[in-house]
Amino acid sequence: MTARSVSDVAGEHYPSVLGTPFLVAELERTAAALLQDDLAPGEASVGVDVQIRHLAPTSVGDTLNCQARYSGREDKLFWFDVTASDSGGLVAKGRHSRAIVPLADIETKAAARRAP
Repeated sequence: MTARSVSDVAGEHYPSVLGTPFLVAELERTAAALLQDDLAPGEASVGVDVQIRHLAPTSVGDTLNCQARYSGREDKLFWFDVTASDSGGLVAKGRHSRAIVPLADIETKAAARRAP
């Protein structure tokens, strides 16, 4: 889950700390968990918008604590205030929105977008 782990091009050099893509994924999972009881069979929540500030590095072996607080709904979007902290304090904060969609529909739309 380190920034270094996503380096796959010669000359790329990233630190061995928690990578932002993994941080965002953990914050999304935390918000998604709050919608779990609202899902009907065959539905999933999907991320729509992410506004995150990654404020501090987290070292390998430290524990990341993510929190999400439901902050309201705008049409089909469920909004969450999200934060992450480690043993040194605040690591990230921001907002995230999710929508509830039929799982089959989102997978069908993705397949239809694939170039022939």
